[in-house]
Amino acid sequence: MNHFAVILAAGKGTRMKSKLYKVLHPVAGKPMVQHVVDQLTTLGVTRQVVIVGHGAESVKEVLGTSVEYALQSEQLGTGHAVQMAEPVLGNETGSTLVVCGDTPLLTSTTLESLLQHHAETGAKVTVLTAHADDATGYGRIVRGEDGNVSKIVEHKDANEQELAITEINTGTYVFDNEMLFAALKQVKNDNVQGEYYLPDVIEIAKADGETIAAYAAPTFEETIGVNDRVALAQAETSMRKRTNEHWMRQGVTFVDPSSTYIGPDVVIGSDTVLYPGTQLLGKTTIGSECIIGPNSDIRDSEVADHAVVRQSVVTDSQIGAAAQVGPFAHLRQQAVLGANTRIGNFVEVKKSTFGEGSKSAHLSYVGDATIGKNVNLGCGSITVNYDGTNKFQTVIEDDAFIGCNVNLIAPVTVGKNALVAAGSTVTDDVPENGLAIARERQTTKPDYR
Repeated sequence: MNHFAVILAAGKGTRMKSKLYKVLHPVAGKPMVQHVVDQLTTLGVTRQVVIVGHGAESVKEVLGTSVEYALQSEQLGTGHAVQMAEPVLGNETGSTLVVCGDTPLLTSTTLESLLQHHAETGAKVTVLTAHADDATGYGRIVRGEDGNVSKIVEHKDANEQELAITEINTGTYVFDNEMLFAALKQVKNDNVQGEYYLPDVIEIAKADGETIAAYAAPTFEETIGVNDRVALAQAETSMRKRTNEHWMRQGVTFVDPSSTYIGPDVVIGSDTVLYPGTQLLGKTTIGSECIIGPNSDIRDSEVADHAVVRQSVVTDSQIGAAAQVGPFAHLRQQAVLGANTRIGNFVEVKKSTFGEGSKSAHLSYVGDATIGKNVNLGCGSITVNYDGTNKFQTVIEDDAFIGCNVNLIAPVTVGKNALVAAGSTVTDDVPENGLAIARERQTTKPDYR
């Protein structure tokens, strides 16, 4: 059977008190609505339609062409929002999930179970429910003797017996697609708000004698919708805990899970140790038996097996096997370190490649450079790559030795096994096995003062 999804993302989210569109607020470094889309994609949903309104262009910039869109120009309720998807899905046959774009903790596993329960019961509507310790404000699920939904009672309309029910409506549903859009044409807006409510479809289906099923999510926490900054912080904490526990079960050591932040798209090898203050975000991959941290920030980067990254910032870069980075190093914009390299204290590497066994241990800037194997860059070595208009390349070939406090004025090449004396400013190429000394001779004036 085909599965479709309608993602409700048209609300402005005034309680967030933010210029940023609500569903774009990040949880674990990723916009909430992207979490929802990713889980539906993992589930294999055939078509996803995102209902946009306020901030439509911002949502489209984030999600791109991975989904389809329908515009709700007026905010006339959840039923009206889903109806906006009819031009896209109205003629389809199958099951349609309706999910809110501010529910970042929902998992593909739970949604898959919801769809399976829907199919097994032969229901026209299946409600995702959850058991809440405090159900205040939520609609209560009243089940019949057959276990299916007898009715959903809003908190304000519930009697004493119904208020004691802890199973609540989460606002996530799966519908028979044809029934959904047929029933939406019958939904009325004769209420105080003058809006068209999606739950009214359930009453219409029930009046037609259809089965209304319910499936309970494993935890209430997974189903929460984020409507303000308090809920946003709760979702962040829950996502971080879930992610950390997953990697601990995969053989990764967290010295202090409460102060270690791992993004949802990060991959970590077994027997790696993460120290406090570590952040691994974006499309980052960490190999096995690495040591990361304390206080390291790694984003959109690859770290090979046995590497060490201490107190450093790494962005869009690659670190080879058994390489050592830090403390207090900065790798950015396609820095590539080979195996057994070392980048040490207060060294910045930008758009440069270090061959196997090369090192820059102290106080250097290496930008737009190609460094060969077994090269040593002495303390204070600088590749002077920018003339105020253009960037130029520095090439240092295998086994070269660059002394302390050397300026290499690009474009320049230092040949194999060459030596550049400390304190030199090099403007011309240095030949293989050559020695370059480019500094003023010392003049000493005795009794000057």
